[in-house]
Amino acid sequence: MPPDSQPQPGSNVTQAVTEISERTSLLIREEIELAKTEVTEKVTKLVKGAAVGIAAGVFVVFGLLYLLHGFAWTLNELVFDSFFWGFFVVAALLFLGGAGAGYLASKWLKGGSPPTPKMAIEEGQRIKATLTGARGGQLDAAAARAQADLAPEEVGVRGPDGAS
Repeated sequence: MPPDSQPQPGSNVTQAVTEISERTSLLIREEIELAKTEVTEKVTKLVKGAAVGIAAGVFVVFGLLYLLHGFAWTLNELVFDSFFWGFFVVAALLFLGGAGAGYLASKWLKGGSPPTPKMAIEEGQRIKATLTGARGGQLDAAAARAQADLAPEEVGVRGPDGAS
């Protein structure tokens, strides 16, 4: 065997550290991509909903305009002697309705939350716990099994299908 092909004493450790570093970088890039995708998806849904809501609002406003105009003329015809009183009554009802709608809108908007990438954050926390050896990480269960010299089947670890 030529001397160049023999492994150097520290080369296995160097390769392992390099591999871990590359995999960690890949995980971080994938998590960032997941976060971007989640935020993009949520913003897209919000924009679509807003656009359709605005279109619906325009139709409702014009329909309401004609309905209220007809209501004002009907009030003038049936109740009042002067034509302008019906319009004042309709305007007062509109202001009351607008105040109620404004109150509800402010209440609902305060309860809203900005789009956050929840899945990416949770996965990032799990990765951090695993890498730092904190409780809740992937290494917790593996270390406990190794310390007890037990296989996953003996500990009662279940697979994704629920089987031991």
